[in-house]
Amino acid sequence: MTLTPTGAPPAPHTGAPRRSGWTEAVDRTRGAATTEPGRLRIMGAVLVLLVVAFGAVTAWQVTERADAAQDVATRTQPLSADAANIYRYLADADTTASTGFLSGGQEPAKVAQRYQDDISTASALIAHAAADSSASGQAQSEITILNRELPFYTGLVESARADNRQGLPLGSSYLRYANSRMSGVLLPAAQRLYQVEEARLGADYGDSKSVPWLAWSLGLIALAGLGYAQRRTFLRTNRVVNHGMAGATAATVVLLLWLVVGHTVARVDLEDSVTHGATSLKVLNQARFDGLQARGDENLALVALGGDTAFEGRYQALMAKVAGPADGRGGGGLLASALSSADDGAGSAPVKAAAGDVARWRGIHTRENARANDGDYSQAVGLVIAPSGSTDQAFQAVDDNLDQAIGHETDELQGSVSGARDALTGLPQGAALLCLLGAAAAVVGIGRRLSEYR
Repeated sequence: MTLTPTGAPPAPHTGAPRRSGWTEAVDRTRGAATTEPGRLRIMGAVLVLLVVAFGAVTAWQVTERADAAQDVATRTQPLSADAANIYRYLADADTTASTGFLSGGQEPAKVAQRYQDDISTASALIAHAAADSSASGQAQSEITILNRELPFYTGLVESARADNRQGLPLGSSYLRYANSRMSGVLLPAAQRLYQVEEARLGADYGDSKSVPWLAWSLGLIALAGLGYAQRRTFLRTNRVVNHGMAGATAATVVLLLWLVVGHTVARVDLEDSVTHGATSLKVLNQARFDGLQARGDENLALVALGGDTAFEGRYQALMAKVAGPADGRGGGGLLASALSSADDGAGSAPVKAAAGDVARWRGIHTRENARANDGDYSQAVGLVIAPSGSTDQAFQAVDDNLDQAIGHETDELQGSVSGARDALTGLPQGAALLCLLGAAAAVVGIGRRLSEYR
């Protein structure tokens, strides 16, 4: 017999491989599952896991939806409004510049101040959009274009003003070139920026309205597991109620009902904010954009002294988009769409007023165009820029009414989103509390059964 260096005989070799800790644990679990106490412990662990998972997933998914609704109210919708206002103030600045040019060498101080205010406000809004750290690459690209082109545009306008004050005909060429940069570069960039922000708003709406299928499914699975456990207890003991598992079931039912009702109410409010808020705003903003461009083309048709008929053609096309064809055929345009989506008198009244002002604007424009074609330039200019009875007065009425309608729809949107957030308030915290109570009750219920085997 061979001895080890210490003199002790070697351990006998059985030939059986060493068993891993995982294998032993599995064998112990399998062995425990063959006894009723072991089965109860496994069932209790599964029930606790299901209830806790239901509460955790509910808290997570509801928080995600509440955060998305919060983003709609405080981030993406305001950014969308800012992008719309960038377009508005840029277009209004272009229109105001041409109005000042038509006024003669010395433009009215009120007109000059309005132009400066428009440029200053647009610049501030562009800077605010640039500071948004969550802006996409496309948004930043459009902002770069706006920042680069706006000083170039204002320089052209200043050159046009200087030449106009000296009575030089070159001023109209500078102004038309400035308008081409505005309508061909600045406004398209502002429009694309608005579309990007609208897409972000739509994504946040989608996130906030999405159904929490995983939480709902886990809630139903947890209830099924609790129901099975209680039925099994009844069949084995003939006891109708296990108070612990009944308490866990009650906590799970309360949380599931709270989740379903809260999410449903929030979704209804969010759908309402889309239908009577976001959708209406999109139509109203587009009507405002087109109206501003139409006003600029109307002015520039006179600045060109009939030398460029494209301005008149664009004016007619844009007005048809805003309010339908002048002959009334083919629908009522964007204003008709906005009117159909208005859900109360406060929303429909300014849209109806804007439609009436557009009709008045068109009527005055027809007379102005006839004067211009007859060579009566001074009369035509008066019908465009006079303080009363002019297309400028009618345009301002249209713009003011659209501004009122946009303000009303924004309030409607914010109110509905606020209602959606309120419907989800406290639900994540309630889910955490109820799932803990349910898990504790399940442990107590299983513990009562285990105590019968001691």
